[in-house]
Amino acid sequence: MARAQPDEALEAQVQTAYREILRRAPEHNFEPTLDRVRAAVDLLGDPQRTYRVIHVAGTNGKTSTSRIAESLVRAHGLRTGLFTSPHLTSVRERIAIDGQPISRAAFLDAWSLVKSVVELVDQRSAAAGGPAMSFFEVLTVLGFVAFADAPADVAVIEVGLGGTWDATAVVESSVQVITPISRDHERWLGSSLESIAAEKAGIIRTRAVIGRQPPPAAEVLEARLIEVGAAGYWLGRDFDVLGRGLAVGGQVVRLAGLAGQYEEVPLALFGAHQADNAALAAAAVELLMSDAADPLPSAAYAEGMAGAASPGRLEVVRQGPTVLVDAAHNVAGAEALVAAVDEAFPFRLVGLVGVLADKDAEGLLGVLEPILSQVVITRSTSPRAVPPEDLGEVAREVFGEDRVEVVERLDDALVRAIELAEIDSGDRPAPLATGVLATGSVTIAAEVRILLGKT
Repeated sequence: MARAQPDEALEAQVQTAYREILRRAPEHNFEPTLDRVRAAVDLLGDPQRTYRVIHVAGTNGKTSTSRIAESLVRAHGLRTGLFTSPHLTSVRERIAIDGQPISRAAFLDAWSLVKSVVELVDQRSAAAGGPAMSFFEVLTVLGFVAFADAPADVAVIEVGLGGTWDATAVVESSVQVITPISRDHERWLGSSLESIAAEKAGIIRTRAVIGRQPPPAAEVLEARLIEVGAAGYWLGRDFDVLGRGLAVGGQVVRLAGLAGQYEEVPLALFGAHQADNAALAAAAVELLMSDAADPLPSAAYAEGMAGAASPGRLEVVRQGPTVLVDAAHNVAGAEALVAAVDEAFPFRLVGLVGVLADKDAEGLLGVLEPILSQVVITRSTSPRAVPPEDLGEVAREVFGEDRVEVVERLDDALVRAIELAEIDSGDRPAPLATGVLATGSVTIAAEVRILLGKT
């Protein structure tokens, strides 16, 4: 057991374990099989069956929806687990207990149970000519064990990639959530909305709460509901956002749920898309808690909404000038970001942008262009990051030569973006009139947060 040791010693052991897991195939490199994960959880006694599960898939909004749902469940006095990805600062963020990253000791205890099982599954897979368990498969199993050990009453589990063949798909969920679907991860999920939706629809088993969808994706989801005999609850038809308004640090939302109407309460997240995410989360929790026969208790609803947070999603990480970070990494995510920025931060912004190699860089930059006066192109430490000079060429086509600067190192690029934002922009004081928006990938958002002291 690891509990008697000081935090420094425990953290060193967590980092050692993380490096060991990290040596495995990355989470975006997966095979269409659940055999290895099923073998691991079977050897561990199926820990994922010891709690109820809300399973969340989709292209954009998965993490925020998961976080809001977890907060609403916790507001009912239940013990929660929350599995999300990727992490921003520490791998322990991916496995949260009662709204907090898993403790170092609990992480190590779970790893001590999982490690030998993973090695056995690896040996069996190798004997059959297959690969070892991947990074994401191992972390998923580790999360299942940690939630069972807590013990959690309810776990909110976010899909890593796709749905049908995602490692999390071994859960037997009570409620499934499908957030908006758009083109992303096309190398693995296909290039059409239909193929992408088909992968994500694979998690639908019993009762599905479904966000606003483009028609091709909606048709695929409807077909899946019919195929498996599941009930479908659609945002905009069965429940909806009735109203919302700006508030300090976010917005207030008013929702029509599946069982009742919820009056305006603060939501510390910006944008219409986050109001939609809140509606999805509330409907999922209604189904989980009472089969939508009764509305959520008003006190639990208010507490859960007010307590929800989603770091790295249009998050203010510095004032004077304002520095915003957002994990938007595809065109649909950028469109939601731009709408939220126009509404909540209608002042001059300097972009700080880095993009990963498998993304539509030109499309993303094109969506961002109207809200950015200038853009500083850089890269994160991810090995998948597009080289700044290459991305700079794309940016010059979109923004024009005079509005683009290329800075290789992210820390230097952040300093330069802040300098540009502080240049007097007219009648208003510069700190009020200007800001920096760091976006383009989760890793850019994460590393800027770290540079500015957010942990």
